[in-house]
Amino acid sequence: MAQAQSHDHADATLPGKRTVVALCGSTRFWAEMAEANVRETAAGRVVLAPGCNLKQPHELWATSGQAERLKPVLDALHLFKVAVADQVLVVNPGGYIGSSTRAEIAYAHQLGKPVRYTHPQPPTA
Repeated sequence: MAQAQSHDHADATLPGKRTVVALCGSTRFWAEMAEANVRETAAGRVVLAPGCNLKQPHELWATSGQAERLKPVLDALHLFKVAVADQVLVVNPGGYIGSSTRAEIAYAHQLGKPVRYTHPQPPTA
């Protein structure tokens, strides 16, 4: 994983002051999200990350009906995480950003939150 740019190296040394980062990205990159979480945590930042991966089997979303009911709850919860965070880190291997992540980025911009990326975005046509 490419290292995301850091804007607040001093966070790790400040008692009581921590930057809160919301991780955004496709859950298809679950391992990369975990790596970003480790790196951000080691840099002294508080990480708010997706807590469920509907692409991996679990009893809470074993049926399609369960998954359909849970998805909007998780989407709303993640937007709340973006709202309470100081900044957003988009986990985007290969520059990939899906529609849900694009909506989260737009929401972060609407709220005036800085957005960083783990990987460069490919040029748009």
